[in-house]
Amino acid sequence: MYEPIRSKSVHSTMAGASSDFPHRSREEELDIQLAGHLAALLTVTDELRGPAPSADLDTAAERLAAQVTRLRGGRPPLRATASATGDPAALHRRAHTLAGRALVVAASRADTAVAILTAERMDAHAAAIADPKELSTAR
Repeated sequence: MYEPIRSKSVHSTMAGASSDFPHRSREEELDIQLAGHLAALLTVTDELRGPAPSADLDTAAERLAAQVTRLRGGRPPLRATASATGDPAALHRRAHTLAGRALVVAASRADTAVAILTAERMDAHAAAIADPKELSTAR
């Protein structure tokens, strides 16, 4: 009824085979993801510093840059130049969202320092969104 298979299957399993490309561990993947979220948050923070510079944003930017540098193995992030354009309310909402994403990844990899930093940034941006006077000072 059926003919026996006479050739090797073109479909093979990966069991026991070594691959030619490197694999990253879960921790390395989380580090890459977290560094990306923090770098994006740093960019928005730098953009917020343009319309209304403040010591809080300067400190936050330096702390974010230090964490990105740590996660990237000593490579510092590229920094955006502060510009006077952009809607501060929209930038604060974007920063709040990015800080939330970074907080989720930081909690997943049990990085307490980044979790605290991102929670602080979420609070600061939420306060700036809630209080229109805060937008003028760009907390």
